[in-house]
Amino acid sequence: MIKTFQFNYTEYSHLQDTPSHIQKLMECAQKAREKAYAPYSEFLVGAAIIDNENNIYTGNNQENAAYPSGLCAERVAIFHAASQLPSAVFTDMAISVRSLKKKIDYPTAPCGACRQVLAEYENNQSRNIRIFFMGEEGPIIEVPSVKELLPFIFNSDSL
Repeated sequence: MIKTFQFNYTEYSHLQDTPSHIQKLMECAQKAREKAYAPYSEFLVGAAIIDNENNIYTGNNQENAAYPSGLCAERVAIFHAASQLPSAVFTDMAISVRSLKKKIDYPTAPCGACRQVLAEYENNQSRNIRIFFMGEEGPIIEVPSVKELLPFIFNSDSL
């Protein structure tokens, strides 16, 4: 039997079109992006996550010559946040990328590993985390939940 998965997302033409608190969150992600350690890929990623008490935590990608040893910005941000406030309930995450090799003017979504980690936090808190992502400039995509990006989620119920 063939089935279809569909989901809705919002596309904003410009950052100024997003809600003001998301503009602030994305600006934090952009600042974090510029501090990324990415000497190998030259692909800079910044992430900012906010909790329900308006605490903002940022992260950026951290590469290593032994590639599997690096870590993506999204995971750095959420791990940092959870290590500081384990009971935090996350509401929104903003992600921005920039390449030193070419202009990125289209939204770039989180990788599979980051989607899985975000899904775990979302599942544990029983509340969606809205994800906003963009390139260096251009449109911004909003998805209402990481589950929209990872429909067949693997979580603790699968064990």
